[in-house]
Amino acid sequence: MNTVAEILSGAAISERLARVEVKGLAYDSRKVEPGFLFFAFPGQKSDGRAFASKAIENGAVAVIGESAKPEGFDGFWIPVDHGRRALALAARSFYGAPDEKLSITGLTGTNGKTTTSYLLDSILRAAGNTTSLMGTIECRVAGRTVPAVNTTPESLDLFRIFDATRSAGGSHVTMEVSSHALALARVYGVHFHTAVFSNLTRDHLDFHHTMEEYFAAKRLLFEGAGAPPPRFAVLNHDDEYGRRIAPPAGTGTMWYGIESGAAVRAENIRSGFDGLHFDMRYDGKVMPVSSPLPGRMNVYNILSACCAALTYGIAPEIIARGIASCQAVPGRFEKVEAGQPFLVVVDYAHTDDALRNVISVARTLNPNRVITLFGCGGDRDRTKRPLMGEVAAQLSDSVVLTSDNPRSEDPLAIINDAMVGLGRHDVPCVTEPDREKAIRIALEQAQPGDVVILAGKGHETYQILKDRTIAFDDRAVARTVLRGLGYGAPKA
Repeated sequence: MNTVAEILSGAAISERLARVEVKGLAYDSRKVEPGFLFFAFPGQKSDGRAFASKAIENGAVAVIGESAKPEGFDGFWIPVDHGRRALALAARSFYGAPDEKLSITGLTGTNGKTTTSYLLDSILRAAGNTTSLMGTIECRVAGRTVPAVNTTPESLDLFRIFDATRSAGGSHVTMEVSSHALALARVYGVHFHTAVFSNLTRDHLDFHHTMEEYFAAKRLLFEGAGAPPPRFAVLNHDDEYGRRIAPPAGTGTMWYGIESGAAVRAENIRSGFDGLHFDMRYDGKVMPVSSPLPGRMNVYNILSACCAALTYGIAPEIIARGIASCQAVPGRFEKVEAGQPFLVVVDYAHTDDALRNVISVARTLNPNRVITLFGCGGDRDRTKRPLMGEVAAQLSDSVVLTSDNPRSEDPLAIINDAMVGLGRHDVPCVTEPDREKAIRIALEQAQPGDVVILAGKGHETYQILKDRTIAFDDRAVARTVLRGLGYGAPKA
């Protein structure tokens, strides 16, 4: 039996309340059932305290909050210094510390987390493990897929997934750890076996304000926020921020990269339409690597996944097999095929660095032209918009500027911000705020041998507008347009 005193160790609790059995936890009052503890902390859109009384009506035995209880609240109120940290530790206690019984890998950085997580999960499954995978695209729990709400779930959902993984006989969890999750204590108290850092480029400055604040959040993963530091740190030696991470004593460190100085390096890199081939050199050994994923950026993703696998003692031949079997990652340089004589790819690139990477990959394929379609998200960091525009103009032969997820902002105002960067280079450019029409414009101008990049939304199957969210998938729209252009039509 879990009692309030056991779940909230160290909190100021009356003797009467301390012995009460806790049957569940919730941070959403609509999910409260009799015998639950309700955690009321501020969110992006609302303050949980406003729902404290509703939680009591639904049967909560007490409400935990980090500020004074609301006026008129009639129930047990337990004050804590930090609501989200309290929730994380309570969830860990309620589920019996499942993280200690699993091997958990956390991946952080601006770009590459999703692809690396898919690669590592493929390796772990090739080694015969039952795994769970959590990230931007989806959450897979021991083979069962559920939609991803956040890149990193709230701590309560996280420990519930850990518990479900353990109950299903799972042994390994691979998860993307966002800077928001680190700053907001969603992974507080989690025991990580391995922590991986990819890179750091401009993003999320609407939330973190400065690059140093952004970096400080990422660094928390390697310091062990609310838990011991990870047993292993896998770090990108070619990234200036990666070199600034200094794991604490007792954490084994593996440096990877392409340039000199890394202990695990990629050599003899060959990239083409069939993907990547290179030699991974480490500890005096050479391991041939082949992957269907193209481009220099995926060399880094593959190296980091290999290093993480090595921290689990997985044999090189199994690592190579797992890398080769990861055929594609949804929305990451994902090809759209309809029999057209040019290449169409969809990619999640939504920062200037990610856009530069994806266009650079396209360039390695020696196309006649690169046509880039992109937009910028609304209610997000405005400073990256002109930078994205400049990258698209500098590296593309033609640009179509459109909307991404405009949210509450005027799409034309967002486009104007990006045009500041686009105007710095002389490149043919069309602006069309309607993304479906813009995709048609991009595909209509494509000729044999071209590469068309539909950037920004990747795997997303929706578009967030000011007053509603609509169904929208770049891949599905592109296929429809291509069919309308006469490609992929049934043969007579």
